[in-house]
Amino acid sequence: MTDAKAGDTVRIHYAGTLEDGTTFDSSAGRDPLEFTVGSGQIIPGLDRAIPGMAVGDTKVVEVPHMEAYGPHNPEARQAIPRETVPADLPVDPGTRLAMRTQDGRDVSVTVVEATETELVLDANHPLAGKDLTFEIELVEIV
Repeated sequence: MTDAKAGDTVRIHYAGTLEDGTTFDSSAGRDPLEFTVGSGQIIPGLDRAIPGMAVGDTKVVEVPHMEAYGPHNPEARQAIPRETVPADLPVDPGTRLAMRTQDGRDVSVTVVEATETELVLDANHPLAGKDLTFEIELVEIV
């Protein structure tokens, strides 16, 4: 039986959970996730768990936040005047928005606070600073 190695395109089923057991993502009911091992297409801590697995193998992988989405950066929060946001745009806390930086990059942000005069936006990935657990199954080496 062939084991997966760097450079192989593989398909996995997975379920990702937080430390409290909450599922944040899963391939259940969807096609398996397809990626090339070692290419940087998925988070490093999960990518490193694939080499050596054979089709049908399952494992639980603990991924510390530094090997997932990195630490939570408090400097990635910014308050902006509410008047700079179109009035028809939903701005309830928890809403994800797309913004363009001054240098032209697109950035996803989350509204964390909304008052009548300002919005506080957080550009951290929603899973930044969180240690993750994945249950994975190698479904196929393409």
